[in-house]
Amino acid sequence: MANKRDYYEVLGLSKGASDDEIKKAYRSLAKKYHPDINKEPGAEEKFKEINEAYDTLSDPDKKARYDQYGFDDPTQGFGGAGAGDGGFSGFGGFEDIINQFFGGGRSRNPNGPRQGRDIEKSMSITFEEAVYGCKKKIRLTVDEECIHCGGTGAETKNDFKTCPKCGGRGRVIMRQQSIFGYTQQEVVCPDCGGRGKIVTKKCSECGGKGKIRRTKDVDVTIPAGMQTGMTLRMEGYGEAGVNGGPNGDLYINFQCGEHNQFKRDGLDIILTIPLSISQAVLGDTIEVPTIDGNVSLKIPSGTQSGTKLRLRGRGTKNPKGGNVRGDQYVICNVVIPTSISSDEKKLFEDLKDLEKKEKKSPWEKFKSLFK
Repeated sequence: MANKRDYYEVLGLSKGASDDEIKKAYRSLAKKYHPDINKEPGAEEKFKEINEAYDTLSDPDKKARYDQYGFDDPTQGFGGAGAGDGGFSGFGGFEDIINQFFGGGRSRNPNGPRQGRDIEKSMSITFEEAVYGCKKKIRLTVDEECIHCGGTGAETKNDFKTCPKCGGRGRVIMRQQSIFGYTQQEVVCPDCGGRGKIVTKKCSECGGKGKIRRTKDVDVTIPAGMQTGMTLRMEGYGEAGVNGGPNGDLYINFQCGEHNQFKRDGLDIILTIPLSISQAVLGDTIEVPTIDGNVSLKIPSGTQSGTKLRLRGRGTKNPKGGNVRGDQYVICNVVIPTSISSDEKKLFEDLKDLEKKEKKSPWEKFKSLFK
């Protein structure tokens, strides 16, 4: 036991901490180091250590023995009172060998504290809601920890008794006959389900389940810049945990609507604008719409159709945070008129004659390549 850390130290508590303090510390640490959330090296081992500490300190009988004996509890030795039906509970070496040969194995208690199930939902929002961010509500129907009993399933904290079958261990030794003779294997206690204690009076609110099914509306804050396919995680809004474990999380997948003019490309905004021939040839300064309002844009003389001009920092915000914003790209579309007035026709005819005379038309330049 020399390598084990003190259970109170593992949970960041002082000896003599209350049940509420133990539960609160466990929930905080379990969320932080859960393997599905924390991918840092050593997180899984830390999570196992936290669960082991909570498994002992959350049980009144185990906690009392630990406070008195620490890791040298004589009742857990070979043939002791906590050995269960087979008497080999504390004799790890022999039990390990038996379980390895006959399918038992040693693993984390499946009835120990576990995080609740995650919930996945979909939400559709408009272009404006995605770009600017907004607050929405989403309706959830989830199992929540019963407030009356705190998830224990008992009417009061005194309505428990130590499980007589397993002696409070939560596991028993079962004997089975195989082709090799009689073997024994440690399994979850069928009477208490691995908790080590039995409820003597069920909670009047949840009927002993420790959970209550509720439908509620949850406020969702959607950050500016959200895009189709992105997922927002809301910690602790999933199903209630098992045996005092933390709640699961809520994952919301987003489908964002489109705008009739603005197009999105990641954090960038794309806008196509029409230009007259005179604006393209001579240049101009025009007011261009952006998601922040109209801004001035200089059109260089000689702008070609398809030219892309950039408005720096006029795109969307990054929904992950920070001060980075995308850009807005303005694509110029030079529009050729389908009908013109007599005065306009005269001007174009004069321009045509001038181009022929000075051989400046694109067609004249193209023909010269074949001479």
